Amino acid sequence: MATAGVGDRVEGFRFRRLEKPEEFRQVDELVRATWGEEAAPGLSPTLLRVLQDNGGLVLGAFADIYLAGFSVGLLGWDGKTLFLHSYLTAVRPEYQNHHLGFRLKAFQRDEVLRLGLGEIRWVFDPLQSRNAWLMVRRLGARPDRYYPHYFGQLPDAINQGLETDRMRAVWPLSAPRVEERMTGRGPDRAADAKSLDGSFAIVETETGEHGLRVPTAVAEPSGPKAHLEIPFDLALVRQHEPGSLRRWRHAVRDAFRAALDLRYEVEDFAVVTTDHERRSFYLLVPAPAAPEPSGGAGS
Repeated sequence: MATAGVGDRVEGFRFRRLEKPEEFRQVDELVRATWGEEAAPGLSPTLLRVLQDNGGLVLGAFADIYLAGFSVGLLGWDGKTLFLHSYLTAVRPEYQNHHLGFRLKAFQRDEVLRLGLGEIRWVFDPLQSRNAWLMVRRLGARPDRYYPHYFGQLPDAINQGLETDRMRAVWPLSAPRVEERMTGRGPDRAADAKSLDGSFAIVETETGEHGLRVPTAVAEPSGPKAHLEIPFDLALVRQHEPGSLRRWRHAVRDAFRAALDLRYEVEDFAVVTTDHERRSFYLLVPAPAAPEPSGGAGS
């Protein structure tokens, strides 16, 4: 089986498992720099050492000896499938234009395949367009479950004042779709426009007083294809239209729950430009019908 990995070096970065106590301390420092001293997720160097030595994966992207980004995962089991649950991935702000998020996930994929596992799962905020683009469009993962207010209230700047809804992403590492996306192949702008053309709008939006989109209505999807809009830049919404944060959260929650209840699934994620405005959409289609159980001979 061919894999599209990053190897241990890409354009000056070294990708490898963390080994030394000072490297685990760098993870803790990076987490605190990202989320704040009081709000940082608990990732002590001691915990990271234990994870690394007992079935987990603590991976880093290094610029020389400096930790530019990391990914932490632990083994998960749902009663049927053994997988890696990817708990946290972060990149220092000064390195976020080097596509390190994608490269870290690609290296994580390589390492998980070497362990003999075939799947990685994680949860993410469905309102974060940049994350959805990476996870669904670039990596080929499939969001399949919606969890309202999953973590409860969190005090960090990213989550403060916003209910922590999350979606589960499932990444089947050797699926043809994933192999294709890891090599950079996928729909182009024309294909995205075609997917949106005639597609049912689950979340209707309009331009607010500060020029940013705000949701106005939610409807149940129908037809062979649908789209679900989210903010192109949630940070700009927080800065200029903070009153619409709650509206966005509840509109997208209601939309996804309706779509999943009606057995629609996320097929892709697209960012399109219309009239000089960039907009972000999940693209959904009805899930294939479950196969009929095979009949057996009666006695």
